[in-house]
Amino acid sequence: MHIPTLREDPAEAGAPSHRLLLRAGYIRQLMAGHYSLLPLAVRVRLKVIGIIREEMNRIGAQEFLMPVMQPAEIWQRSGRFAIMGDELFKLRDRKGAELVLGMTHEEVITTLAGELNSYRELPQMWYQFQTKLRDEPRPKAGLMRTREFTMKDSYSFDLEAEGLDRSFDAHRDAYIRAFERIGIPAIPVAASNGAMGGSGSTEFVCPSDTGEDDIVHCPQCGYAANVEAAASALAPVDVTVDKAAALPAPERFDTPGVRTIDDLATGYDAPASQQVKTLIYILDGQLTLVLLRGDHALEEQKLIDATGAVAVRPAEAEEIFAALGAHPGSLGAVGVTGLPVLADSALQGRAGMTTGANTDDVHLRGVEVARDIEVGQWADLRAAAAGDPCLSCGGPLTVIKGIEVGHIFKLGYKYTDAFDITVSGPDGKPVKPIMGCYGIGVERAMAACIEVHHDGKGIVWPAAVAPFEAVVVVAQQNDAAVAEAGERTYQSLLDAGVDVLIDDRPDRAGVKFSDAELVGIPFRVTIGKRGLAAGTAELTSRATGETVSVPLDDIAKHVSEVVSAAK
Repeated sequence: MHIPTLREDPAEAGAPSHRLLLRAGYIRQLMAGHYSLLPLAVRVRLKVIGIIREEMNRIGAQEFLMPVMQPAEIWQRSGRFAIMGDELFKLRDRKGAELVLGMTHEEVITTLAGELNSYRELPQMWYQFQTKLRDEPRPKAGLMRTREFTMKDSYSFDLEAEGLDRSFDAHRDAYIRAFERIGIPAIPVAASNGAMGGSGSTEFVCPSDTGEDDIVHCPQCGYAANVEAAASALAPVDVTVDKAAALPAPERFDTPGVRTIDDLATGYDAPASQQVKTLIYILDGQLTLVLLRGDHALEEQKLIDATGAVAVRPAEAEEIFAALGAHPGSLGAVGVTGLPVLADSALQGRAGMTTGANTDDVHLRGVEVARDIEVGQWADLRAAAAGDPCLSCGGPLTVIKGIEVGHIFKLGYKYTDAFDITVSGPDGKPVKPIMGCYGIGVERAMAACIEVHHDGKGIVWPAAVAPFEAVVVVAQQNDAAVAEAGERTYQSLLDAGVDVLIDDRPDRAGVKFSDAELVGIPFRVTIGKRGLAAGTAELTSRATGETVSVPLDDIAKHVSEVVSAAK
């Protein structure tokens, strides 16, 4: 079998899963974000898919397979041709027709739903395993963030919101079971819907230091949310402090050299919690002021969700000066008209605040937000932070790193509206079905599994998804009796239904042992001279390192039992 293991860690690999997948001969990179899966990886991938497929079938979902190449027209109709921006691969065929390479299949599945005629045909749950392509600007970490990957995506169509709730909950339960079987300790967390649209979503996150998602978690009550959607309680504001700093009108004062929140707090008796921080963003081409308390950070996804903006970026210094007449460090919203102003809800009711005067090196004190600033929209814009009080129980929140391995959305009517999909309702009148969308990244799940199941010797696959459940290692291949016993043992394991590999290479036993540990096969059966003389084989658990001697006549039954117990 082709298993090209490497003795040294590849220089380009950082994350443990990336390093081990390369070293253990699972993957090889073709170009940035594109990997060939070698025989071992193909076997793991099929087992992961098999588990997910079983759980999808268990909730009554039906399997489809939709094209990767899609007409741009359906993406334009949904509005996502522009929203997805440069991450959507776009091309033209020889006739000039505009096409896309699907990063997801909401548009295609909704067109298929056009053949549904009656409410009696609902609910429907349809799923597929298909290649997705995304022009990821920074592919990295091996299979964790790629430009070409396999996604299990499923879609539900229901008559009413209560039906969507049931479909959503069925998928949530199916995902919990699937990740548990795969060996991923996934935590369901509240999340933003982002460009998917809809009313609610849940991410499934595997805790890992190599993860890119920040998860806000309450150890006391179990609250968990992606930082993009996480909310926290505000510590009570001391109103006497606000009153003491209040003034009949904002008062200008010089602040030479002040550029940061800390500069103002340190030199001018203006604690960060008493400052109004002014950020300038360009939202769909419109310069916009975004206000937060000085000690709070902006969560950009909340800004996107609050405004519905498609193109979002911080403004350049030149753009800011042209609009407000000052540079960052001296910016504020007092007296600003003609420009949108969004403010975080933590500023509501605040007085005695300090902010920039839109004159370089000058600030204003005694600002009362409601009186002095024309706020056009209030929203929760701040990023929840470690130590903030939990909204549910008041306990201190923690922030952990995690890998997103699945995401489920309540899409609502976004796509059935766009494609004018209706069925005949119970009263004969047309009714639009309500949709849900549910995804799992297959290769990312494989990588996440390794992130939590590895040690200094290599991968430690859970038995349910390992490329093989057991490996027979022939310790002395040049000894005819040992080689024959190894082949006989291998055949007996096959006959017993064990997914087994035999290592009959003419290499030293130590090399074979190291490779078996690196590759991560759960159980190793060693056939050697001493054991053969005693009529026994050695059975070693990859997870625990424990080795026991088992009579050769019983080895097939014994391995079959330990494999079954490990799944």
